Amino acid sequence: MRDREGPELGPVAGGEGGEPTLRAEGVTRTPAVRTAVVWDALRSVLAERTAATRRESLDIVDAGGGTGGFAVPLAALGHTVTVVDPSPDSLAALERRTKEKGVSVRGLQGDAADLGELLSRDSADLVLCHSVLEYVEDPISALTAVAGVLRRGGAVSVLAANPVGSAIHRALAGQFEEARAVLDDPSGTWGDRDPTPRRFAAETLAELLAATGFSVGAVHGVRVFADLVPSRLVDGEPGAAEALVALEQVAATHPVLRDIATQLHVLGHRA
Repeated sequence: MRDREGPELGPVAGGEGGEPTLRAEGVTRTPAVRTAVVWDALRSVLAERTAATRRESLDIVDAGGGTGGFAVPLAALGHTVTVVDPSPDSLAALERRTKEKGVSVRGLQGDAADLGELLSRDSADLVLCHSVLEYVEDPISALTAVAGVLRRGGAVSVLAANPVGSAIHRALAGQFEEARAVLDDPSGTWGDRDPTPRRFAAETLAELLAATGFSVGAVHGVRVFADLVPSRLVDGEPGAAEALVALEQVAATHPVLRDIATQLHVLGHRA
């Protein structure tokens, strides 16, 4: 399920967002740029939770984790990771990927709202809910299920599509009526052909988290510039990827630029 919301100018090749190792063998630098801000936030959460629990290995659940773009790197860090995803094909690809990387990740078939049935209550330190709320039948039910499996002090990492970012991308593609539709539609969609059923403003994400019992942390913009810069400029120039990551990290918290990002990232903590 991971990363369905790609650049509005065209489909995302590969789709998975993993550990941002810019020069990893066989991996282009562009995906690393697209996920760097999220990994910055996750590293902070992992460090805080490790210090609080005095456990080096945390229990992590990746809801809608697809083929393991986040789960596999987290397992490689020594954490116990479970992916819950509705697609049997994705879970099969996850199994192949874990074998290739020499790590262990448990895969379970199900939706985010099924977490309470698949996992024990108060069993997780961190739940990833990335590119999930856009597609579930009921975002409140999904986040309620997330809260149920989190231990006190645990965190949820929410990544969701941003309607303002979508409007910008539609306009740059010359689809001006669709860009206007995104801004006018309460769900943030641009029409019947839009593959993303809903998008969320920062305020809406904060309201959803608060309504399901989470204390809400800072909101970060993800892919402010990464989806606007042609890949050839990033991959073809020495040091360009690193410079773009640095720019994304600054833009992520900028009071204006944050709100035009392709995606918004927010952490919620269970009291």
